[in-house]
Amino acid sequence: MPTATLASPRIGRIGPGSAGMILKPKEFDAITDYVCGYRYELMKGVLVVHGRPSVAQVSANEELNYQLREFAARSGGRNPFDATLPEQYIRIGKELRQADRVLWLGLGRRPNVKKDVPAIAVEFVSAGKRNAFRDYETKRVEYLSVGAAEYWIIDRFRRSLTVHRKTAKKPIVVGEFETYETKLLPGFVLHLDEILVAADGWDPEEEENEELAS
Repeated sequence: MPTATLASPRIGRIGPGSAGMILKPKEFDAITDYVCGYRYELMKGVLVVHGRPSVAQVSANEELNYQLREFAARSGGRNPFDATLPEQYIRIGKELRQADRVLWLGLGRRPNVKKDVPAIAVEFVSAGKRNAFRDYETKRVEYLSVGAAEYWIIDRFRRSLTVHRKTAKKPIVVGEFETYETKLLPGFVLHLDEILVAADGWDPEEEENEELAS
């Protein structure tokens, strides 16, 4: 694990070698120059750098986006959600987590991505036990604690969707050939099998999502 180092008052370009840098949230927010292809999060004041999402994750995320957009197109002019975007930060106190996909609902306007907590946060589980624990446990607590109404965990390894709801003690587990519907999006039906098919068949060497600092 890289040793934490003090950040310069004027932070330049960041990249994998910056993992472990100590930053304040305002300093993190101000960064505009970074090495593309990596994911950057702020945890307990320390910069965490993750490898890029695998092609399988990206493909599955695109399929979910397609299902959401197709649902919106069928809604007869009624906007079923304010916005949905991939790779968005969610502020957890003084920390910043990056969710694979988020949906904002009920605002009646374009969301302020730095201030408005999404109603639904989605993660596509990465390979490795450490990544799975982060997606299933750490982010579940974090996202629900700041106001997300639902947290979806799409796991192509277990072939399942797990939904945690702020109002329920037990999660909903959806099997590979089952569908999921939520009261937050009346009329939307998530077809899990189609998302998993989109993730299947990619080169196993693309399963890299190494955490460079924690």
